[in-house]
Order: sequence, then structure tokens, then C-alpha cells
Amino acid sequence: MSDSIRSDRENMPYDIVIVGGGPAGLSCAIRLKQLAPEISVCLVEKGSEIGAHLMSGAVFETKALDELIPDWKDKNAPLVTQAKKDIFLFLTEKKAFKLPTPPQMKNHGNYIISLANFGRWLAQQAEALGVEIFPGFAAAEILYDAKGTVIGVATGDMGIGKDGEKTPQFEPGVELHGKQTIFSEGCHGSLTKQLIQKFDLRKDSDPQTYGLGIKEIWEIDPAKHEEGKIVHTVGWPMDRRTYGGSWLYHMADNRISIGFVVGLDYKNPFLSPFEEMQRFKLHPNIKTILEGGRRIEYGARALVEGGFQSLPKLTFPGGLLIGDTAGFLNVPKIKGNHTAMKSGMVAAETLVAHLKSTDTECTAYPQELKKSWIWQELYKVRNIRPGFHRGLWPGIFHAAFQTFGGWFLPYTLKNHADYAQLEKAADSQEILYPKPDQTLTFDRLSSVRLSNTMHSENQPCHLKLADPSIPVNKNLPQYNEPAQRYCPAAVYEVVQEAGSPRFIINAQNCVHCKTCDIKDPAQNINWTVPEGGGGPNYSNM
Repeated sequence: MSDSIRSDRENMPYDIVIVGGGPAGLSCAIRLKQLAPEISVCLVEKGSEIGAHLMSGAVFETKALDELIPDWKDKNAPLVTQAKKDIFLFLTEKKAFKLPTPPQMKNHGNYIISLANFGRWLAQQAEALGVEIFPGFAAAEILYDAKGTVIGVATGDMGIGKDGEKTPQFEPGVELHGKQTIFSEGCHGSLTKQLIQKFDLRKDSDPQTYGLGIKEIWEIDPAKHEEGKIVHTVGWPMDRRTYGGSWLYHMADNRISIGFVVGLDYKNPFLSPFEEMQRFKLHPNIKTILEGGRRIEYGARALVEGGFQSLPKLTFPGGLLIGDTAGFLNVPKIKGNHTAMKSGMVAAETLVAHLKSTDTECTAYPQELKKSWIWQELYKVRNIRPGFHRGLWPGIFHAAFQTFGGWFLPYTLKNHADYAQLEKAADSQEILYPKPDQTLTFDRLSSVRLSNTMHSENQPCHLKLADPSIPVNKNLPQYNEPAQRYCPAAVYEVVQEAGSPRFIINAQNCVHCKTCDIKDPAQNINWTVPEGGGGPNYSNM
């Protein structure tokens, strides 16, 4: 018996416990039930409902869905806007130059979707097969047996006050025990982080690298709307050494998904991904489309960019990793939902057989992944994203070389830890961003309101500082405390009190993007789950 098991918590046993209700976890659950209806499967999701925390661009490739649910059209999957036209632009501050669309970014046969709505539909399919889904329950703790094997997770206690004491509303968490526990937490999962450290899962892989995506949904003038049109840009407002780019997808009902991604290996501590997104909208080509429209949703999320060489060891005693928590996103395609789904499906197919064995580790899972199309897809593009470490134009030329046969050559470029890339403030150029006009460009707080973010006010701060002195004593003098700028939700502030700086954490604003945990140069911020159901409540992101 493990000392992590508490007598005051209810214990619910299952064959399989899945942590995270995104496309990977839901696809895994569906495939398990398709293959072995007798297997008991539960899935916990920290969002208030399935889809509440799901955000993606998103142009969706149906390859995995075709395999998982071949009759998805008959089952009214929310894939309605077909991709019709691809445009790839290089931007200067005032002009746009059309470039050939890279092969990976051609979207014939794909669909522009809301990932939040697609997740809700997948959940309906899973529940119809008998999967037990528990939204609003955040998996806060990994459970181990006496030998150190993972035996499940526990959801967080409810009703703990800011002071750490139990309130009259206290309810203990629930223990979910499984023969295997599947972690599909999405990008930079808080429990996955612990597993990587405990089982040394990165022993033979590069560090994971990330980008931060800022997304808005606009309702625009019907005369400017072209349903199915897809635009991607590189160049301005990024400088030549910072990886980043935009998307603009024309959805149904005169709506567009518009967003900007900044690689979190950026060097200038004065850079603000949020402000870069706002400035991008002032480009003449973009401004023309948005004028006369209105912004109706906002969100932000980190995304994995490391690719093939940053995949950790995927199994450990008692469980395995799937989806973005492992890092299956295909960066050149700007797509990860189909690969996340496929990883969950392969996991399910191996687990059905594994449950009949006495081994604690499902070693067949990575072996079967290597035989699947997901492995070849990621291997072919392994050098494209790290090729941009030397700058925009070297990256573009190297990407073209890789695309047209260079991937055959037996070399693999290295990735690096994003937090270690920041240069000192004294060696960097301060960036002056235009003030928001509240028509095309906006401030952080008004943006967070559009994300419908809610957290219980009386709960412990879920953003933990290993050393509370570091923000003011180290990060401020060395880097001008970059948390003030990299956070897209105004969580972190440095204010002057009695002539001295003080670091403030507005945890109630957090949209769960995980950027702080990734980019803090001192690796001093630990993102943990708040009370279940807290965070953004996305409708159509």
C-alpha cells in the first residue's frame, strides 16, 4: 500500500484511467471501448466541461478520425467548413508578398474547426460507448504503490481556503485507481512534468521546446468573408531571429479565427507575445479585414514545437503518455490534433492486449507507434523547426531543402530549453508597443474577460514560487522580470510599494497557457492545477 493513498478519499477502481479530455484522451477512450467493451474506462478533465480548455487554430486533418470513426459524417461531427484556398504571405511593416505555399501547409481535404466543439462531440461518442467522463475534476496527484508503480491519480481537494485551511465547504478529492493510467494533459502537463522527473523520461531526448499561441475569434463584415480561406504569414512583426507567424482562417457564419504564435525560445526579455499579436492586427492587410467587425472570443495556449527529437520515453511502470503532453505536434503542418488522436488510438490498441499480462509497463506502445504513420510523419519534418534557430531566412531555405529530400540525410538538429535563451535586459533593445485602441487592439484584462475565465477566489494560489525572492532580487535586475510581458493574461505584475518593487500574482486571471512554467529564466514558477472547473470556459475556440 502506498503512503500516497488517503483514508478520507473515496477509491474508485477502473481498468484504465485517462487524465485529460482533449482529442488524444478521448480517442484513446473510444478505441478502448471499440476493441474491448468490457474494459472499464474513466476520464477526468480539469475544465468545467469537455471543451472548456480546448483551443487550437484549427485546420483539422481527418486521417485519424477516418480510422477511429469512419462514419463521422453520419454522426454529425462538427466539421462543416472545408478548406478551399491556401495563401502564404511574407509581411513587412506595410506590405505583404505572396510566397509559394509549403507542401506541408496545403490543406485540400481538411476542415476549419472549433477544437472545443469537436472535443464535445468526441466526448458524446465516448460516453455512448460506456466511458465514464468526469469534467470539473482536476487530477492533482499521482498515486504510486510501494514499488513506485503508478496506480492512478487523485483529484484535488475542494474547499481549501487561501490560508491552506479547510473551509466549511471542504470535500476531499477522489482516488481513481487504474491498472494503467494514461496521461493526456496537453502541452506541458503538470503531472507529466513530475513523471518525466521521477522516471527520467528525457534521459535520451532533447529538451521540449514551445510556442505561445494567442487566438481571437472575430465576426467580420460579410463582404470581406471568404468561407474556407486559409492565410498564414511569416515576417513582421517578428524580427529576423525570432520564430513566429500568424494564421487567419475564415470559418462559417462570417467568423474568422485569427492568431499569432511566438516561439518561446525568443531572446529579448522585453518581447510580449500578446502585444505582438495586437500589433500584427495593425498591418494594412489584416486591419482591412477586421475593420467594421467585432472580437467575440479570446484565448491563449502554449504548444509543443520540439517534434521528433524531443519525444520523451513514453512509458513507465503503470502508465504512458499520449498527445501533446508527449509532444506529437507536427510544427511545419501547424497541426497536432490528428497526431494526438493517433497516439491515443495506438495506445488503446496496445493496452487491450497488455491488460492480460502481468507486466506493469506497456512497452508495446512505443514499438507500435514506430510502425505507424505518425512516426514517419514526425521524422520527415524533424529538422524544420530547429532550422530556424539561426534566423528566419536560413530557416526558410533549410525548410525547403528538408521538404524536397533533405530529410533523407542522416542528421538530426538539436533542440534547446526555451528558458535558457533569454538575454539580459541590459543587452537587449526595449520594445515600445502601441497603446490599445479598444477597437482593433486590446489590453490583457479585457481580453481575459472574453475567455470567460473563472477561479474560486478563496483557494490557494496554484502558481507556486520555489523561491519568492527571485522575481524581485534576480529576474527584475537581470531580465526586467519578463513574466510581466510573456504572460498573456496579466497574471504577473511588479508594483512599487513604499519605494520598493513587489511581485504580485493575480492567479484568478490565469488562462492555463503554462507559459510561465516554461519561460521563467530561473525555472522558479511551478504551474499546478487550481480547483477543478477553474480556468477559461471556451465556447468555440
